[in-house]
Amino acid sequence: MSNIPETGRTQRVTIRLVVLQILVLSLLATLGGRLWYLQIRTGSQYAAQAQGNHIREVVEPAVRGEILDASGRVLAGNETKLVVSVSRTSLMQQKDRGKAVLGRLAEVLGLPAKDVQAKVRLCDAKTPKPCWNGSPYQPIPVTQQATTQQAMQIMERREDFPGVTAQPTAVRRYTGAEGASAAQVLGYLSPVTDDEVTKSAELEGRERRLPSDQIGRAGLESVYDDDLRGTTGVDRLEVDNLGRVIGSAGTTPAQPGNNLVTSIDAKVQKVVEDQLARAMTDARKVYDKETHKNYEADSGAAVVMDVHTGRIVAMASAPTFDPNLWVGGISAGDYQALTDKDSNYPLINRAIQGLSAPGSTFKVISTTAAVQAGYSLDGHYPCPPSMTIGGRVFNNFEGESFGDISLEKALEISCDTVFYHLSYDQWLKDGGIKPKNPADWFTKTAHQYGLGAKTGIDLPSEVAGRVPDRQWKQAFYDANKTSWCEQAAKGGKEYADLIARENCQDGNVMRAGDAVNFAIGQGDTLVTPLQMARIYSALANGGTLYRPSVGKAIMSPDGKLVRDIAPHEDGKIPAQGKLLQYIDQATAGVVVSGTAAWKFTGAGWPQKKIELHAKTGTAEVNGKQTTSWLTTYSDDYAVVMTISQGGTGSGGSGDSVRRIYQALYGVDDKGNIDGGKALLPKPQAELPKFNPDGTAILQAAYSGTRAFLDPTPATGGAGSTTTLALAALEPARTPGRSRG
Repeated sequence: MSNIPETGRTQRVTIRLVVLQILVLSLLATLGGRLWYLQIRTGSQYAAQAQGNHIREVVEPAVRGEILDASGRVLAGNETKLVVSVSRTSLMQQKDRGKAVLGRLAEVLGLPAKDVQAKVRLCDAKTPKPCWNGSPYQPIPVTQQATTQQAMQIMERREDFPGVTAQPTAVRRYTGAEGASAAQVLGYLSPVTDDEVTKSAELEGRERRLPSDQIGRAGLESVYDDDLRGTTGVDRLEVDNLGRVIGSAGTTPAQPGNNLVTSIDAKVQKVVEDQLARAMTDARKVYDKETHKNYEADSGAAVVMDVHTGRIVAMASAPTFDPNLWVGGISAGDYQALTDKDSNYPLINRAIQGLSAPGSTFKVISTTAAVQAGYSLDGHYPCPPSMTIGGRVFNNFEGESFGDISLEKALEISCDTVFYHLSYDQWLKDGGIKPKNPADWFTKTAHQYGLGAKTGIDLPSEVAGRVPDRQWKQAFYDANKTSWCEQAAKGGKEYADLIARENCQDGNVMRAGDAVNFAIGQGDTLVTPLQMARIYSALANGGTLYRPSVGKAIMSPDGKLVRDIAPHEDGKIPAQGKLLQYIDQATAGVVVSGTAAWKFTGAGWPQKKIELHAKTGTAEVNGKQTTSWLTTYSDDYAVVMTISQGGTGSGGSGDSVRRIYQALYGVDDKGNIDGGKALLPKPQAELPKFNPDGTAILQAAYSGTRAFLDPTPATGGAGSTTTLALAALEPARTPGRSRG
């Protein structure tokens, strides 16, 4: 008989069928579980995403808040421009990747085709400017100067310009109030990047970045970007599978940004910018006997500070630039001009980033150090024509000799050898090249005055400068010893080779030459003009170091106070009481009979009515002409000017600094005071007043002087720009702006 079952299936076939049934059941169970997870467990999430696929967002950019001066004049505002933009996404969907469209667009706009193509390419490490640094999904502006006729051609021939739009848009405008630029202070804007959009995707309100956003990249625009930017509006539209609008899913209206009131006075800013430029021009006419050519005066900076608050009234840096060049995307030529070596880098704010040895302006610190070290204010100290220290001759300026003199006289006539003697004597007391618990009064005092550290001003990229103390010497030696010793081993005879041999042996040692050079503001010491303005403000106000600031208050678009930016005390300088009065008297002597007298009292300044204090500085720079420094103060202001390769302190900067004070206090060239011509005899203390629509009311800041500002109310503040006629095609400036 056969062993085959009646069903006709063998045991092997039965096993296979059972395995197959188990596999099918497992697959069905897995599929069921997955369907349960998708439809039940996470169904609501996917339903929301599916709904989202039918939502399209139309972004309405927020109107950026304005930056105002202390009286309400607009330094950075907005105006309506006809902006022609291109969707890069649309271009990439075309067979020729949009080349034909861009060519036709260039023809309509009257621009070179290569320039239009360059503006829509994406930035990367290999792509030169101009290029697009924002999101590739955001419309890319090609021009903000389109005419109505050009816009109509684009709109009427949409089939020839797919992805191209032309519409009125509120764009940034740096107004040049009163003719002042303040470029490095204000900064500029550029498009948000993809990374910034992604990182802020989970944030809400003003902290969230959208592809259409412009954000501050420098200056006040950067520091106060969150306050100024406002909240972008979003109109959410429901569309069908063909992209047709079938309804609204809600609208979030745009909210304009807040305004920033600064301590800058536009009229004073203009004077300071003009006088800095004039000082540099005049310096180039002067023959330098050392280099046998005229001074180059290649760059400079000037600061006017309110001594009682630390607020910046004016800040100028040269060379400078027009921040409007960045609006709508900077051109290749303009970018090259701003970044080329021959331009001397105008994007640098030399008031907070320009480093130089301070020269003799440092001697007020050395005087303080000497007194802290125990040297008497009543003593007299030798001022010979030179001193020989360690086999090296250290000369007084032009070999002058004044015998034994007081510290006051040493400051007044700027005698180097007095300070050489004091610092060398203290160096010996500290143990010379083999110190044991050195007091280091000179470097310690420099730190107490705030040098070697950032001031904390509300501007980006400030540098700290350098106090070459023992810690710095050791760190610098550790970082450079190998290269010094390698150069020394080559046996060269150039000056750099000699220095390398010395540094290889004992570059970490505080030598006598280091000490005496430091005492007169030379050697490795580096400071910024802002740091010196802060120090001389402290000398003026009784010894308080204020944290410098430009921002004064945040105001809402309708002119209401949102946040006050109050002055901040950072500490006290070590010069107090009798010592402070002593330095005060000595620096007044500089103006009356010292190194600055020929530029002030000798030029008719009314010192008995408006007392000024000053210290001149002529800093030597290896391989370059001398740097001019002039640090001054009155009861109200500290004014500091420095010019790289500009000559002596008073010779290079004296006339222009005096003219700044003349403008502030209304003093003519004969020393007569006319309060009616004074621009700002006292710093602006109160915030400006605003109309109900948020526009500033410009008015004279002080009673008793004639109104030096046009009393006509300014209009077109951030509050009013929210009503921009975006439906109109004719571009127009923000309406009704008047000069203050």
